[in-house]
Amino acid sequence: MANPADGDPAAPEPNSNHVSICLLASGSKGNAIYISSGQTTLLIDAGFSGVEIERRFKARGLLPDQLDAILVSHEHNDHLHGVGVLSRRYDLPVYMSAGTRAEAESKLGRIKTIERFACGTDFRVNDILIHPFATSHDAADPAGFTLQIDGQKIGIATDLGIATQMVKHHLNGCACLVLEANHDPRMLEQGPYPWPIKQRIKSRTGHLSNDDSKALLMDVMHENLSHVILAHISETNNTPEKALNVVAERLDRNAPKLTVALQDVPSPLIYL
Repeated sequence: MANPADGDPAAPEPNSNHVSICLLASGSKGNAIYISSGQTTLLIDAGFSGVEIERRFKARGLLPDQLDAILVSHEHNDHLHGVGVLSRRYDLPVYMSAGTRAEAESKLGRIKTIERFACGTDFRVNDILIHPFATSHDAADPAGFTLQIDGQKIGIATDLGIATQMVKHHLNGCACLVLEANHDPRMLEQGPYPWPIKQRIKSRTGHLSNDDSKALLMDVMHENLSHVILAHISETNNTPEKALNVVAERLDRNAPKLTVALQDVPSPLIYL
């Protein structure tokens, strides 16, 4: 396990010729993931204002003007809020499914280039091959993603609802995995949320618990999985320590490096 605020003093400089990933934010208040091949740089979701996302780029020595595109997983505001302004400010194409576009269009404002993708069909942004896959979250057409970069596979699996066999299939073989660990069931049951929201979170269209996340990780574990980043941690119904401890319970000494992404602080840059 690792402290999510720790950096790596031996890491290469940002935007060098290395595959890198940084969770700029993760949680119910806003989500954004930076991924770069060294030649192509993507932002997956932009759930904060443009100013806040730029601040988080700066905090990790990253340059938003080097972005090539924005990918949108679904239309909920904690994934969509800053997409329109960033697209206009940096002249970025936005990739989203047709169902997400129909729900999100009124929130985005004018965007010069919107590229549609369909879950189950690969597409490319320069040297990055992207495979969107369907999830069971309560949105119009929600997607998770795998990204093939220089022979390495990164999986993005948050807002899952449940871990279906299809999700497990797509997450097989990843070198790095961003995996939802949203809530501790007991904290959720005893917490302040109204009963209908508790039911939604626990449902097949809600979020994975720490135990669900552990079970999913065990199903896709393999010897070349080097990094697992626990994401979308509830600030009310979970703690980073609980998520790390539960998911790590069955990991051995050869396990991947396990970290947790926070809401208010960008993760360190992880290099593959």
